[in-house]
Amino acid sequence: MPELPLSRDPEPGARLRNRHMIITVSGPHGTGKSTYAIRLAQALHLRHVSAGVLFRRIARERNLSLEDLGSRALENSSIDKMVDEKTVKEAEEGDVVVDGQLAGWVLKDKADLRIFLTAPEPVRLERIARRDKIDVHHAQAQTEQRESIQRERYLRHYGFHVEDRSIYQLILDTSLGSIEDTARVLIDAARMVKRAKKHGRRATKP
Repeated sequence: MPELPLSRDPEPGARLRNRHMIITVSGPHGTGKSTYAIRLAQALHLRHVSAGVLFRRIARERNLSLEDLGSRALENSSIDKMVDEKTVKEAEEGDVVVDGQLAGWVLKDKADLRIFLTAPEPVRLERIARRDKIDVHHAQAQTEQRESIQRERYLRHYGFHVEDRSIYQLILDTSLGSIEDTARVLIDAARMVKRAKKHGRRATKP
């Protein structure tokens, strides 16, 4: 999986002028966040940043599994804050698609389009099993543990339920069509927002 790009410090006052498009892609594990974030970035000529990549990097550096790091993050909010700070810094450079469980919430006031992806649990588990090269039963146990800790963690540290979709402008079930068809829907929506932004219009906050 590619590493997060290094941030560059823009010139004074340039952050807001050059921010351009900021898109977030959120959703549960196995819904295709990174897959579709990459498609969006390629189609719109934007950078792609994954909060999950940074979280995995921290786990590797500490020689921990994702589950163990998630458990530690539940007790120590500094781990999530580290990821958040990096995410915000990348977003402030602009022209970026950020994928991550918390991307929509962390960038709620900065993003031009906040996307939430869904998929039925059996579909998600099958995708996770295929991606991680494990059986579905193992994928289910692993995913339930991770998501249980995440729900508690986000509520404790951020004060919201991860199931709350009220901030998202586009919610899409990625099991309804092929990757190409689903990507086309997301890209068309992003281009619509980009055109509106170009003409000085911006979607209202939920």
